[in-house]
Amino acid sequence: MRWWAVANFVSNAGTWMQLTVQNLLVLQITGSAAATGLSMSVQAAPGLLMGALGGAAVDRWPRKLTAAAGQVLLAVVAVVTAVLVATDRLDLPLLMALAALTGIIATVDGPACALLGNDLVETDDVPSAIGIGSLAHSGGRLAGAALAGVTVSVLGTGAAYGVNGLSFLFVACVIPFLKPARTAAARVAGAEKAVGGTPEAPESTGTGVREGLTFFARRPRLVALAGLNGVSALFGRNYSLTLVVLVTGPLAGDAGTFSTVSTVLAVGGILGAVLGARLRRPAVRLVALLTLAGALLQVLAGLAPSVAVLLVLVLPMAVAESVADTAQNTVLQTDPPPALRGRVLGAWSSIRTLWGLAAPPTLGLLMELLGARGALVAGGLLVSAVVASGLLTHARRTARAEGPSASGVRETGSLVVAVSPVAVKSLPAPVPATEPVAVMDLPDPDAIKGHPAPAVAPSAVRPLVPAARVPEALTAPATGAAGRAELGTAV
Repeated sequence: MRWWAVANFVSNAGTWMQLTVQNLLVLQITGSAAATGLSMSVQAAPGLLMGALGGAAVDRWPRKLTAAAGQVLLAVVAVVTAVLVATDRLDLPLLMALAALTGIIATVDGPACALLGNDLVETDDVPSAIGIGSLAHSGGRLAGAALAGVTVSVLGTGAAYGVNGLSFLFVACVIPFLKPARTAAARVAGAEKAVGGTPEAPESTGTGVREGLTFFARRPRLVALAGLNGVSALFGRNYSLTLVVLVTGPLAGDAGTFSTVSTVLAVGGILGAVLGARLRRPAVRLVALLTLAGALLQVLAGLAPSVAVLLVLVLPMAVAESVADTAQNTVLQTDPPPALRGRVLGAWSSIRTLWGLAAPPTLGLLMELLGARGALVAGGLLVSAVVASGLLTHARRTARAEGPSASGVRETGSLVVAVSPVAVKSLPAPVPATEPVAVMDLPDPDAIKGHPAPAVAPSAVRPLVPAARVPEALTAPATGAAGRAELGTAV
């Protein structure tokens, strides 16, 4: 796992170096900021259109081979781009084609590498592995953006693409030496059998896209995650857009000031990844609460009177966002059965790309109408209202679903017994839920209508456990049921 974490960090640093330089390269070729945005959209579009197909391929093909092949192909694209830049033969259409090709390869490589990291640890350590991956992503992003400027100034634009190609090759060389954990090997074997359609996982049979989309749509917790991610992306979290307008506008800062804010955001992301790595079984409720906390901090950030106050607020904002992302990824990668995880991640990639493409124009329109402060405040309040209403609705449904059991009434096969909490607390020793305390043979009431109820002879009560384990609160006479009444299972 250590080698994989190092390789993941190197790969992320190279990727962010290339993305940073790619924007500069488009500006050099066209001089148009709109063309820069177009190149990023072209690279992201395959994730929207082909994400589910890429996930299906990951479920069908051997994971290590798929991840290694993806890294080699990405390295080839990066090296070809570096050569074209060095020989001054790269124009805008060719750059767009290479960006689209990178996006297509990433639809398969992304889920394959994410799930490969999980295969290297025991089942209980999967959340920690995902947290380490988030840490490598945040650290690589920070290092890549910093190295991009140094590389371009010293070696030129093409060198950044060449370095990224080497980072991909480094990962491809590490993958063959990775050894899955014992429980992970069992998971992978079970997934392969399920893909083949064995009875062990009938719900996971088939390798088509439809199975993954159907599973995703029928899992309320996954749908809730998609909703949380969507509302947060559309009206918050896109801080590289909203905060740059706030810092350079109402707060009268410059590019250096925003660089400081970006650094604090990156540090908060790293701290959040460290905290997220300690999660074991995160729930959707935790993601919702962290999203709510981030939205409220966003409201305060929109009202910040100075850059100093803003810096104090953006750190916990970034921490909440990073921990929420780690918890979200843990649910996405552990909730589906192994045979469907690639397709679920592929479907998630399409959904996340959709929100990512829709968020910038939505926030831009909001800032145009309300200004930077108004957009942050209004967006934060809207996210808070949506998340809070969702939490309240879920709480009410849960209380309604529990019904009478919440008040201490438990139902056994033929008898409903009201259990006093005090009596339960006074039990001398815990009685297993599947072990009846006593079984009484009661006469059929239909056979004795119109006659006084006969007394139950002591011999009709056959104790199945020692009398010392039967509390007095549960040995009182019970009537109103025919045949056999099993007490003790009520506890």
